[in-house]
Amino acid sequence: MQIPFTSPAGTTPGAASSDTPPATETFPPLESEKQTVAPFKSPASLSPDPAPRKLHPLVEMHVDRGAFEELERRVERNGPWDDWSLYQLGLEAEEASLVSDFHALRCLSLLPHFEPLPHQVDTARKVLHEMRGRAILADEVGLGKTIEAGLILKEYLIRGLVRKVLILVPASLVLQWVRELNGKFDIPAVAQKKAYTWSNDIVVASMDTAKREPHREMLLNEEFDLIIVDEAHKLKNKRTGNYQFINELRKKYCLLLTATPVQNDLTELYNLITLLKPGQLGGEGDFAANFVADRRVPKNEAKLHEALGQVMIRNRRSDGGVEFTKRVVTNVPLRLSPDEMALYEGVTDYVRKHATAENGDLTSMLSLVTLQREVCSSRDAVFLTLINLFKKTTEDSPLRARIWELVELIKSIKANTKAEKTIELIRSINDKVIVFTEYRATQEYLMKFFKEHDISAIPYRGGMNRGKKDWMMDLFRRRAQVMIATEAGGEGINLQFCHHVINFDLPWNPMRVEQRIGRVHRLGQTEDVQIFNLCTLGTIEEHIVHLLHEKINMFELVIGELDEIIQQFEKEDSIERRLAQLVLESADGEELRQRIDGLGDTLLAAKNQFQRENEP
Repeated sequence: MQIPFTSPAGTTPGAASSDTPPATETFPPLESEKQTVAPFKSPASLSPDPAPRKLHPLVEMHVDRGAFEELERRVERNGPWDDWSLYQLGLEAEEASLVSDFHALRCLSLLPHFEPLPHQVDTARKVLHEMRGRAILADEVGLGKTIEAGLILKEYLIRGLVRKVLILVPASLVLQWVRELNGKFDIPAVAQKKAYTWSNDIVVASMDTAKREPHREMLLNEEFDLIIVDEAHKLKNKRTGNYQFINELRKKYCLLLTATPVQNDLTELYNLITLLKPGQLGGEGDFAANFVADRRVPKNEAKLHEALGQVMIRNRRSDGGVEFTKRVVTNVPLRLSPDEMALYEGVTDYVRKHATAENGDLTSMLSLVTLQREVCSSRDAVFLTLINLFKKTTEDSPLRARIWELVELIKSIKANTKAEKTIELIRSINDKVIVFTEYRATQEYLMKFFKEHDISAIPYRGGMNRGKKDWMMDLFRRRAQVMIATEAGGEGINLQFCHHVINFDLPWNPMRVEQRIGRVHRLGQTEDVQIFNLCTLGTIEEHIVHLLHEKINMFELVIGELDEIIQQFEKEDSIERRLAQLVLESADGEELRQRIDGLGDTLLAAKNQFQRENEP
């Protein structure tokens, strides 16, 4: 850099006279002012006969090559800040922003980490273009409702139609949602932790936190572009706080995710749809008159399906578009020790005598059957129940002494046949295993028992807070061989990295068994799933396994078929209540077996009717 200098007198030093015009003298630049500029090299100087540059197809189409090369030379002469690669990037960015088809999902080209399945893409496209962003995603368990919601959200973000998003899920699923949105979709979702978190554009939070003050007031004062609610069947009752809270939130688009839009009553379905699109099914009285024959029996089905099709999408496993790995089911019969069998028979005798004393109070009678189920699980589970019964029984009651005899009998039992068999199975599997039990006391016993036998295990149950559940999940994924889960582990969580399930004790409702298995047998599972059902011979468990496995082939049914069959069967009463009544009314094991066979025949008839109605 040359610096001009003019003397104060207006003449340069050494000038001959004052009449001479002022002159400027240059001085060499300081070292700190020197800049290094790369010498310009024209394209011709790089090669004696340079090959013509390959142009982008869009450039070749619209620009004359000679004019383009002249433009390129001018760009290069402007210095290093006009970089050809930056121009190419800019061109590619413009090309990416072109919309060739309004109905195509632009987000698909921006998802390098995974490829969604065809039914998920179709669902997202239908919600965007036909349902205008308000829909119930009611796919069967394991078909990827979260993926569908993520696609819809990503597409709205890219199109600039959505900025402020609230995602409400069960507490145990908050971080799972955040990981999926971050990892699969590159969506910057954050988990709600403190009050200031709500200021983020995309927040995932638990419903219980969001509806509680002071969070509730903050959210009701916001305007959301999109709200997503997972496990939305919990909004089925319009009188609940959950329903009223979602109804009051200001929202442009709304997605409700649930595998079971109807559980007990068609009114539940009406409430969900009214939450999305008020008036879609008319008033509540109109809906009942036009579409409800009985609580669970619809009428005018063709018209109802047409109305539902405008707001609800339900993909089924039986549609054949998705391939799942196989299920390999093994029933493991066990013979209880003499002490364990004596306890079971003693409890059974107590239940029958106490049931007679209840004088037809079915609710009290049914609660007694739980004692028999607990004995089949572990002595620890039944011990706590008996102690509580003893405390509640009056001192002059003849049953009080019998309860204490059973407590004393429990103290004499030193082994647990099912726990010992479970250890044997886990060691033979030599891989990750989920052990399901219905009872907290059994879970705690197994934790202690496995530790004594040097098997690394972690618990998972409903009473844990969100942070602890996530910690347990991470420990199971990275370190522990076994997860011991209560029914809280049968809902919502994804465990495709595991493919072995041991049902330490079985629920009586087949849908709850299916929920357990659905944690591992779902999209993303690459191995065949091994399922082991432990059942104690000569007890109620043996009959339940016979009913579920041999009578109705529950494990061979897809979730949609099972759901429909159970709903059809339970028009009058729940399957658990019917089973409990059979237990109480049967004089002995043989009669109970015959009665359960009759119940199985009824379920089988419902299954066959469903299959006939759905034949192509």
